Amino acid sequence: MSGIYIHIPFCKQACHYCDFHFSTSMKKKEEMVLAIAKEIQMRKSEFKNEIVETIYFGGGTPSVLTSAEINFLIAEVYKYYSVSDNPEITLEANPDDLSSERIIELSKSKINRLSIGIQSFFEDDLQLMNRAHNSAEARKCLEVATQYFDNISLDLIYGIPGMSDEKWKQNIETALSFGIPHISSYALTVEPKTALNKLIQTGKIAAPKDEVAQEHFAILVQTLEANAFIHYELSNFGKSTYFSRNNSAYWLGKKYIGIGPSAHSYDGVSRSWNVSNNALYLKSIQEGKLPNEIEILSVMDRYNEYVMTGLRTIWGVSLDRIETEFGTEYLEYLNNQSRKFLDDDLLFIENGILKPTKKGKFLTDGIASDLFIVN
Repeated sequence: MSGIYIHIPFCKQACHYCDFHFSTSMKKKEEMVLAIAKEIQMRKSEFKNEIVETIYFGGGTPSVLTSAEINFLIAEVYKYYSVSDNPEITLEANPDDLSSERIIELSKSKINRLSIGIQSFFEDDLQLMNRAHNSAEARKCLEVATQYFDNISLDLIYGIPGMSDEKWKQNIETALSFGIPHISSYALTVEPKTALNKLIQTGKIAAPKDEVAQEHFAILVQTLEANAFIHYELSNFGKSTYFSRNNSAYWLGKKYIGIGPSAHSYDGVSRSWNVSNNALYLKSIQEGKLPNEIEILSVMDRYNEYVMTGLRTIWGVSLDRIETEFGTEYLEYLNNQSRKFLDDDLLFIENGILKPTKKGKFLTDGIASDLFIVN
């Protein structure tokens, strides 16, 4: 099983918290679509014996593409790769791009999963984050989308300055009222080169507080688990047959090809990433060259990565796998390093699998970094 990720590097406007690679100028959009199609073709030899199970349009804002452009890129994947009979094909979309007509159009395409960037149902939060949509658009698009798509995920952000626990609960309850089967939720984080960072530095808005985010996370886990969602990855919650197959493949170490500027790829032994510059990407692809850098992963890198992804998911870290794949000294190191977290009730071992406790979940990334082997 493997996947293809397609990065669409355009957005209508820049959200204050975002540090992903995108451009707000659409001038080169048609050129970019053709370059992405060419990269899809150029890389077909990487998946000679692989069946593509997932195709994922991420970004940026992939919903700025026309349905014809999306259908063209999906057709290119089908032309050059073996695609399974029942692939998961996801489009990340913003509410302001999802008019009723657009949703109906998409429902007639091969897209069978929508990941909608709601972030909040409150006007003041959306303005603080500089989102392109408003609260009414968020609700309207879900009303229509749920009539045409069964498999929908939505994004919510918690820990927003000034967001009370009550308001956060209302956000979750509103999402649940639409019968959505998958929710991805993230704490508002302040990345160095973002507008949000500048607004905090100049005192225009307060910095997010860790303890507020931790409380919001606890409310989120409790509410969603009470509504039959499975907390299968640190930031992801799904009803039993609605886990994101694309994201699960990343966490389970499956192969994927990332197409488009700044996209990452992984083949089990090496990782590669395309240049994060639209002009350089276009020039390189037009000259028939892949604009990427490759890093061969050492045993230590692969161990660290497995610990990181394992602890974030319900699949945990298999102690047997650590021993067979990485060796006894890695297992001994992990056992020694994890002892204090086991004693503090932040980790536990069940059937040979190391996992975070309820108390440890919010602290997973910090715990994982303490279990890494660093040169």
